[in-house]
Amino acid sequence: MKFGKKAATFLFKRSLMKLLIKNIRQNINIYDEKERFTMMIPKKLFFTKGVGVHKDRLTSFELALREAGVEKCNLVSVSSILPPNCRIIPKEEGLKHLNPGQITFCVIARNETNEPNRLMAAAIGVAIPKDTSVYGYLSEHHSFGEIAKKAGEYAEDLAATMLATTLGIEFDINRAWDERKHIYKASGHIFKTSNICQSAEGNKDGLWTTVFAAAVLIE
Repeated sequence: MKFGKKAATFLFKRSLMKLLIKNIRQNINIYDEKERFTMMIPKKLFFTKGVGVHKDRLTSFELALREAGVEKCNLVSVSSILPPNCRIIPKEEGLKHLNPGQITFCVIARNETNEPNRLMAAAIGVAIPKDTSVYGYLSEHHSFGEIAKKAGEYAEDLAATMLATTLGIEFDINRAWDERKHIYKASGHIFKTSNICQSAEGNKDGLWTTVFAAAVLIE
């Protein structure tokens, strides 16, 4: 009888210990996953753009994504920080890193219209610091009535100005972009600024037209 009680107690303690170990392991895995997700800092980035035309608004957006090459991903829009030491790679190379259904973080600019011949644009600007261990800026801009060059330069201006204020570069905001661009680069703190822009006119028959531009961030 005593042996039976001891055996039952032993088995109970062993089961309790197994359950405790299992819970600890699960909590460790959850912590590791949370830490991995929160600590994810993209190491690569590429730019892409596209335009789509269709009678349905959503489908025109889908066609723009297809032209950009990112239609198979679940896109998540993020704000405008270029991570430290993030390398910009060609679109063709970047697309190789994407898989169907992948949650993909992007800085996105998008515009759409069903008004015939209405000019529109979507642009992404980037400002890269000379010291790559410091973060840079990405900016999104979408507009009507602007040609691609003007919309692209505006997006580039936004990114460069945000970076300049972060780095403490003195400038006159009322000066033209070309003048300020020279000041930014002459400071020795900003290495490069550029932009990507997709513009289009609304379909002449009133179909939905969507323009799309994005900076795609890769782990």
